[in-house]
Amino acid sequence: MTAPTYDVVAIGNAIVDILAQADDQFITDAGMNKGSMQLIFSAEDADALYAKMGPGKEISGGSAANTVAGVAALGGTAGFIGQVADDQLGQVFAHDIKAAGVDFTTAARDGEPSTARCMIFVTPDGQRTMNTFLGASQYLPSTALDADMIRAGKILYLEGYLWDPEEPRAAMVEAIRIAREANRWVAFTLSDVFCIDRHGDDFRRMVEDGTIDILFANENELKALWKTDDLEAAIEKTTPQVGVVVVTRGEQGAIAMYQGRRYQVAAQPTSGVVDTTGAGDLFAAGVLHALAKGMALDGALVQGAICAAEIISHYGARPEADLKALVAEKMQY
Repeated sequence: MTAPTYDVVAIGNAIVDILAQADDQFITDAGMNKGSMQLIFSAEDADALYAKMGPGKEISGGSAANTVAGVAALGGTAGFIGQVADDQLGQVFAHDIKAAGVDFTTAARDGEPSTARCMIFVTPDGQRTMNTFLGASQYLPSTALDADMIRAGKILYLEGYLWDPEEPRAAMVEAIRIAREANRWVAFTLSDVFCIDRHGDDFRRMVEDGTIDILFANENELKALWKTDDLEAAIEKTTPQVGVVVVTRGEQGAIAMYQGRRYQVAAQPTSGVVDTTGAGDLFAAGVLHALAKGMALDGALVQGAICAAEIISHYGARPEADLKALVAEKMQY
């Protein structure tokens, strides 16, 4: 078997984030669930919400894309597979992810719908409420997969958000098959409680049949997966068939389980929370990069916490500081 040339290859939504400040009353009046993500199913509704936004900032995003951008910023090698349209936002996304040092070869899709966008309202406490129009990203076909890239990745990383539309779900199932045949690790993030509400049976089956080697979830997602209010019970249900289970807990840090052993890490101190968009994505970047490089899990969790702290200190879900230097300074290696 050929040795992997990428640390992480990710498949996910190719999205451009549009961020704007908003107060809690705006969130309530708009009928949003603060701190969560909801889908917008029509271009017309997306345009109407966009018209209500205050001055915005456009930053390429997408959960798994943010993660591999973080892997590259840490000095790792990464590839991304995701669908954009042949339009201005598609060009923005392609430019940004390549400029971040990530290989991106998926051809743009002609015609409607447009490239995906996520309208993010950031409240004064740093919480982000996301409204996503998936657009072209939900039309990623299996034929668009770069099988050689998948085989060349030490870890294949998949986002739960992309499990919702039928076409990319089939593509991700095929990608898992390719990765398994190449003896690569499969990592998966549950992404959001709404994904579990819609596809919990699939996710539970993937956990129970050993499809997933590394699982990322926040506390609420893992409890929702097993329909319990008891986090410890949810962890106990997850660990038998999953090699590494990582549960993020916001300001309480994170928990991980590996071979029956429990690891914990505190949240890294930060000068202030500006925007929590991408905190989980960059935590995953730190952990995946470390594991791909052979670092022990306790060190991987610390690296993840450092990356997450950097992201929440500014707007947007792509690193602004030199992550390699930051990690070297804080981990002293």
